[in-house]
Amino acid sequence: MSHVTDRVEIAELVARLARALDERRFEDLRAVYAPDAETSSPRGALRGIDEIVDVVRRTSPEEELTQHFNTDVVVDLDGDHAEVGTHQLVYFFHRGAAPHRTAGVQAHYTAARTPTGWRFARARISPLWQQVPSSS
Repeated sequence: MSHVTDRVEIAELVARLARALDERRFEDLRAVYAPDAETSSPRGALRGIDEIVDVVRRTSPEEELTQHFNTDVVVDLDGDHAEVGTHQLVYFFHRGAAPHRTAGVQAHYTAARTPTGWRFARARISPLWQQVPSSS
């Protein structure tokens, strides 16, 4: 049953990452990523949890909120490591207003079991498409 528990814990990391971003709780990323994690995304190539938290905080405008929806989460376990793939639909909006931008994203993570639980060691976030509503 441990493989089932591992899959659930890893899939929950995907949800916790989205929640941390959407709720602007950037310090919570420390419970999602390993201390020496590496990420590649439109924000650039980042190395180490301190840099990840700092850059995400600095590049997340106060007035722009997000809502992430994850789907098709696939976890391929291999002992204390796992490869994780998911698709995301991300809405960008200002409080109380309809989204001004929507994006489809493909995410790939490498997760590792650590003494504090599963953490993402690597992340590759790849935008697939973007839609900006036309103004009337």
